[in-house]
Amino acid sequence: MSHAFALELLAPARNLESGIAAIEHGADAVYIGGPSFGARASAGNSMADIAALAAHAHRYSARVLLALNTILRDDELEQARKVVVQAYEAGVDALIVQDMGLLELDLPPIQLHASTQCDIRTPAKARFLQDVGFSQIVLARELDLRQIRAIADATDRERCALEFFIHGALCVSYSGQCTISHAFTGRSANRGECAQMCRLPWSLKDADGTPVAERRHLLSLKDNDQTANLAALIDAGVRSFKIEGRLKDLAYVKNVTAHYRQELDRIREARPELARSSAGRSTFAFAPRPEKTFNRGSTDYFVNGRHGDIESFESPKFVGAPIGRVLGVSGRFVTVEAGEPLANGDGLAWFNAAGELQGARVNRVDGDRLQLVDLPQGLVSGATLYRNVDHAFEKQLAGKSAERRVQVGLRLADAADGLALTITDETGIAATATLACDRAEARDPLRAQATLRDSLSKLGGTMFAAAPDDVAIDTARPWFVPVGQLNALRRAAVEALLAARAAAWQRPPRAVPVDPPARYPDTSLNYLGNVFNARAREFYRKHGVELIADAFEANHEDGLVSLMISKHCLRYSFNLCPKQVKGIRPDPMTLWQERGEDGRVVREPLTLRFDCKQCEMHVVGRRVGGKGSRPQLSD
Repeated sequence: MSHAFALELLAPARNLESGIAAIEHGADAVYIGGPSFGARASAGNSMADIAALAAHAHRYSARVLLALNTILRDDELEQARKVVVQAYEAGVDALIVQDMGLLELDLPPIQLHASTQCDIRTPAKARFLQDVGFSQIVLARELDLRQIRAIADATDRERCALEFFIHGALCVSYSGQCTISHAFTGRSANRGECAQMCRLPWSLKDADGTPVAERRHLLSLKDNDQTANLAALIDAGVRSFKIEGRLKDLAYVKNVTAHYRQELDRIREARPELARSSAGRSTFAFAPRPEKTFNRGSTDYFVNGRHGDIESFESPKFVGAPIGRVLGVSGRFVTVEAGEPLANGDGLAWFNAAGELQGARVNRVDGDRLQLVDLPQGLVSGATLYRNVDHAFEKQLAGKSAERRVQVGLRLADAADGLALTITDETGIAATATLACDRAEARDPLRAQATLRDSLSKLGGTMFAAAPDDVAIDTARPWFVPVGQLNALRRAAVEALLAARAAAWQRPPRAVPVDPPARYPDTSLNYLGNVFNARAREFYRKHGVELIADAFEANHEDGLVSLMISKHCLRYSFNLCPKQVKGIRPDPMTLWQERGEDGRVVREPLTLRFDCKQCEMHVVGRRVGGKGSRPQLSD
């Protein structure tokens, strides 16, 4: 490669505490929801907290991205514009947006990033978004390396960075193309209120009505883990590596961020053409292990092409790693054969006879005998035990688990009336402080020089780090200077460097759209275009779209429509794919939900249609209350 380019580790922030933890554990950027209009309605934050997070992030040249990625009604546009203004004033570096109506508003010059809900799967769509002013775009999770490379070839690395999810929960539908939550509950995923219908148990029948699966989590996927593919993703053109999880807890953010920080650093250190997009190095008080915090198992999804074992059919919850089997159960006491030691406070899980996940905490360990906090419902001899809470690991993460320092070099020199100390950080920013003092010649020059180096390198209470060897003594002689004066000089130089770093921070620029306006790849948009306001219509008309349907949330789609479009295919999962088995036809199948043991259907059955050319599954149904729909039974 011809020149160095920077990689960004982008971590989620549920709140201020989580965002600061992400920065401390090595994130180059964090994304967070504001007071409204983020795609996680339950993860909102005040502008005061966002301003505090931005100030902390900028100390390390890290970025804060504000998720304002819901679709907006006409009456919400002005409020959304005010949120953008407030975010700009709070120091936010960029907005993550889905609704193109925002681009038609009078916004401050803040950088724009295209949300995953923009459904970016093709080079043409990616190039369009770059040309209308987006500086970073989140690619669809379903893409493989060849498709990512094609998008990189169609876009300009200098103008538009490619972002890709590398860890966390996977939506079974293409993001932004899922309307099943709104159809069944009125809660729209595109407006931050997803009801997570995909995580519920469903049953499946083939075209002849023969049961294929009953009460399994057929639309639930394992979690994304691209650890093994990071280098390949870099080579394909990805520059921002995104961790999912604005609803995840603090332990998850710490653990997963630290893991990918180490992995990306390992790759970067072996490849001089790669740089890091922020300053400072994090050290950890624990060994990161992503499997120890919430996950549904792991898959690299479609990055290396379609393969099996991407599903989480048994449970959408955190099952944990298998640690042994049950030898006997007596009340709250369980005798186990475990492959590794268990400890008080560990969380155990198991599946009962009905296939339901259950669990309990360990109260006391006595050899192979465990006392549980609660009665172990459904636990029998021979059952496999899983550990989904490692108490010792959780305890490590509960306290201070990381420290991030910016490396500096120090130079002490003579000044007109005393001494001058210059500190230069790893990015080249420098500041100088002076000390007016009498320069007394030291009786023991070698000892004085060592004292100067040791005293000046003591930066433990700051965000900077230096070893004695990083201190250059460029004075005429190794003067004797009282330690108190040296400490004062060092503190003054540190304060000057902090001020210089703050002054050097520059907000990334807003990209300028091309002129004449770029044309959208299609001349029509159906309900999946998510156009929900007049300004979004203006945007698309300006870019050549002639026919524009209203978003599904407008409740104008009364007939049968695709409520989900997914690369996950149940025919493939059950070895019923025409590409797997000769002679099988991709006939529609039926998906439905039952409640309890009485077998009553809770919701109208859904039809699965299979587009084998595109290798996609469509989940087809109608909006509750739409024409032809059945009344919904109460849950």
